[in-house]
Amino acid sequence: MDAETAAALPRIVGDALTASDEARSVWKLEPAERGLDANVIVLPAGDEIQTHIGPALDVLIVVLDGSGTLETEADAVALEPGGIVWLPAKSQRRFLAGADGLRYFSVHARKPGLSIQSRA
Repeated sequence: MDAETAAALPRIVGDALTASDEARSVWKLEPAERGLDANVIVLPAGDEIQTHIGPALDVLIVVLDGSGTLETEADAVALEPGGIVWLPAKSQRRFLAGADGLRYFSVHARKPGLSIQSRA
């Protein structure tokens, strides 16, 4: 990079429709210098992400394909393509994939890295 392009440049960094038949993160944002973490998560039909408390930051998901259910501590939310869901910091959640599986895009502020700190 020269002095005129010292900042990172906009570019295509992935494909949200990457195929997969197994439960996993099929894509994640890679550039080292970034303020966001982002993933495309695939859950095959009937699979789940077990009940857990989310991180200490807000997460936004966009349902790309398939269907499913988001179980919260209060109710169940139907997940359909195009749905945009806000997961507040430290909220309880469980994802259940429907009959056609579930694929969603997740984005949130980058989690701070681990650091060594001295005891006071």
